[in-house]
Amino acid sequence: MRRMVLGLSYDGTVYHGWQIQEDSKTVQGLIDPAISAVANHPVVSICAGRTDAGVHATAQVVHFDTDADRTDYSWVFGINSHLPHDISVLWVRSVESSFHARYSALARRYRYVLYNHSIRPAILRSAVGWEYRLLNEKCMQEGAQYLLGEHDFNAFRGAGCQASSPVRTIKHIHIFRIRRMVIIEIEANAFLFHMVRNIVGVLIAIGTGERLPEWARDVLASRDRRKGGVTVSPCGLYLVGVDYPPEFQLPRTPLGPFFLP
Repeated sequence: MRRMVLGLSYDGTVYHGWQIQEDSKTVQGLIDPAISAVANHPVVSICAGRTDAGVHATAQVVHFDTDADRTDYSWVFGINSHLPHDISVLWVRSVESSFHARYSALARRYRYVLYNHSIRPAILRSAVGWEYRLLNEKCMQEGAQYLLGEHDFNAFRGAGCQASSPVRTIKHIHIFRIRRMVIIEIEANAFLFHMVRNIVGVLIAIGTGERLPEWARDVLASRDRRKGGVTVSPCGLYLVGVDYPPEFQLPRTPLGPFFLP
């Protein structure tokens, strides 16, 4: 058996998240049969990070085991021929058997894209979040600094989270504006259920002036989800990068989504 790894991009709008669920349309529910069709045997894939319902990915990483002998080209175009147009395999590589898409990952990076204008967006409405109040991204960046490092993120943990520990390490938060879009980029070793969307909810309250930047510190210290802000819509959230040790030599997909400069 060979271990294969692939890069994946998908529009999560119509999917109930990544993981296979009975009576629900999911990304894995389509990926596994597509890979199996090309491999000519049943395949169960494992991903780097299980995205929630409505969340997108520009750089999801998936591994699977197979005894099929195919070229990288045949894997990519063969799998894509069995997928709908809102899911695309970007690349495929053969890796050492020690590689694991989830456990070998050093960090994951997400971007939340907010359309910041008084009028709701008609174009890309399922690809961006929307905030009608003018946001001060500098105040948002100031508040975000309190979340850097290793902390108990219970205050940003969604109900139903199955993680055994709420402790996570945020390595990087960068907030910037491109015309009418405000982008919140967060990198951590791992994330809790709804963690990014709950962080964005707090940062929006700071960006509108409803709260001071120090409120992010107070919410974090409370370890109480009820002290935080709203859980923002999933439609603006993208998994844009997964980092692995350099010895695996995996391709690096440019940070997305593609409509950003």
